[in-house]
Amino acid sequence: MTVQGLSYLLFVILVWLLAWPVRSPRTRQILFLAASYLFYASWGLAFLAILVVSSLMNYALGTMLRRRPTVGRLWIGVAANLLLLVVFKYLPHFSGEGPASSGGLFQRIIMPVGISFWTFQALSYLFDLYREEELNPTLIEFCLYMAFWPTVLSGPVCRLTEMLPQFRNASGPAWDDIAVGTRRIIIGLFMKVVVAQFLMTGFNPGEGVAAGFDQIATGWGGIDVWLLAIGFGFQLFFDFAGYSHIVIGTARVFGIRLAENFDHPYFSTTPSVFWTRWHMSLSFWIRDYVFLPLATARRDLWWRNVARVSAMTLFGLWHEATLPFVLWGAFQGVLLVAHRQGQQLQRRLAFTWPGGWGSFVSWSITFALISLGWILFRSHDLNQALTMFRAVLSPASYGQLTLRPNFYIVTPLVIGGYFLYIGMESVFARWADRVWARRTFRLLSPIYYSTAIFLIIVWSKQESVFVYFQF
Repeated sequence: MTVQGLSYLLFVILVWLLAWPVRSPRTRQILFLAASYLFYASWGLAFLAILVVSSLMNYALGTMLRRRPTVGRLWIGVAANLLLLVVFKYLPHFSGEGPASSGGLFQRIIMPVGISFWTFQALSYLFDLYREEELNPTLIEFCLYMAFWPTVLSGPVCRLTEMLPQFRNASGPAWDDIAVGTRRIIIGLFMKVVVAQFLMTGFNPGEGVAAGFDQIATGWGGIDVWLLAIGFGFQLFFDFAGYSHIVIGTARVFGIRLAENFDHPYFSTTPSVFWTRWHMSLSFWIRDYVFLPLATARRDLWWRNVARVSAMTLFGLWHEATLPFVLWGAFQGVLLVAHRQGQQLQRRLAFTWPGGWGSFVSWSITFALISLGWILFRSHDLNQALTMFRAVLSPASYGQLTLRPNFYIVTPLVIGGYFLYIGMESVFARWADRVWARRTFRLLSPIYYSTAIFLIIVWSKQESVFVYFQF
């Protein structure tokens, strides 16, 4: 296992041993806050200083807003948080190219890890106070909410309404929490360290998704682009869903339950369903605090469609202030609008697919369009994305295969294996109440988790970088 992964594991065990005998909520909060600040400081003391400043600022803004929830005070809080986000995340991007040492002031600014996530948590706190939610955290509780170490780097995006009662809970974790949390950590490590890494690198260096997107000089055929788009979508899924499993499992062993972040998104039959299953904590944040306020400002149908595209464009901009990401967000918004319009047309025509094929056709279209969208998300620039889209639309390019031979084996094998595994899992779930099924599960689970741990240890020798740290 890598030094970083081993250090994290030892850190979690140490904090758990310290927290286990503690039954005072306030003492547990102080312990968790100290652990969170220590963990975040390991990424940089300057980062910790910015996080503390943001926490103190938002606690003061929340106190003002709680006393008198006015629009003006809310906008002061929103502007202060967005200013902090713009300075550290967006201004360096617009300050020009070149080494930091030779650039201007903004080029020398380094973005604190996780700033997008904990800034959105602060904003949700202010929005909820404006809506007169009953939130009265102490300073320690609010600072812990902002800095809680399992979520501070890349979410899930939490809400104080969900976290505050758990921070105040006097009881520690039950043994079921420890068992479930440990299993989720193992599953998450397997998804992230083994499967996502396998898709990215392939059997050998230069045979995976990363190398495929990097071969700009030689170009791509239509089949290449489809496999790269689908392969990257699954690489991102295994990487981020695996990370979310680790985070949720870590919090669970301490008796704290976090919101789920993924729910089998690639089984979605519509774009709307997909965005209730992919990066759920952020999708629901955009829905509750951006789309719904915009959509309810007017009753016109066209305005709701504008609100959908606007909200998803902001989603793309949240990732990065580049044209491909903005277009990716706008594309997702257009898919949501097209889905709604298609539903209305289908109702007016009273059309139904014969033989129950509707769900399969809808799933196929959704899967294809979401996958094509990943080209904008992953491409180095807009020119590369346009080149890849041209290959998809050119029938002649489908006879051209430019990637390594193993790529055409690994990517379909991993994707097909995932769908097969989920299908088998759903079948076994129907038999969960039968005695023989429970006995079989108890017999196979040690083999299952032992194999996963072995593969994690073997595969973790390779360098692995979490995709969402850049956001």
